[in-house]
Amino acid sequence: MELKDIRKIVELMNEHELSYFHLEKEGFNLKLKKGLDADAVSAAMARIPAAAPVAAAPVAAAPAAAPADAGAAAPVADGEPITSPMVGTFYRKPSPDSPNFVEVGDKISEGQTLCIIEAMKVMNEIKAERSGTITAIEVDDATPVQFGDTLFTIK
Repeated sequence: MELKDIRKIVELMNEHELSYFHLEKEGFNLKLKKGLDADAVSAAMARIPAAAPVAAAPVAAAPAAAPADAGAAAPVADGEPITSPMVGTFYRKPSPDSPNFVEVGDKISEGQTLCIIEAMKVMNEIKAERSGTITAIEVDDATPVQFGDTLFTIK
C-alpha cells in the first residue's frame, strides 16, 4: 500500500469521524487509531439511528455518578482496562448461536478477537493489544458503548 492510499484512508476517517481502522490481508496489516474529542463523539452519536441514543443516554449518565462511587468501584477491577476504540453496540459473540469470544479467567494473546462493536452496520472485531488474563467483563452483551468505555479488564 502506498502512502497516498494511507493518506486517503486518514482523510476518510476524519470525514466520517472514525477513530479506528484495520485492514489486514496476506502479508499486510494496517491499523490506524486516533482519539476523539468530546465534540467529535457528540457528532458521531448524532449520526446513530434515533433508537440508539435513547438506549445510550443511561450509559452516558453513569459516569456522572461514578465519582461518588469511585472508591467502591476501584477495588473490583483488578488489572488494566481494555477500552472501546469507537462508539457502537458491544457484542460478546460473532452470532447469536455462537459461544462468547472470551470469558472471565480466559488467558488471551495479542491479536485475539475479544468482541465485536457494531458501528453504522459495520461489524468491527476488537482484538487484544497485549496478552493477559481476563479478570472482568465490564459491558453486557448488545449494549451501546462510547469511545473510551472500559470493555474488559485484563491482568
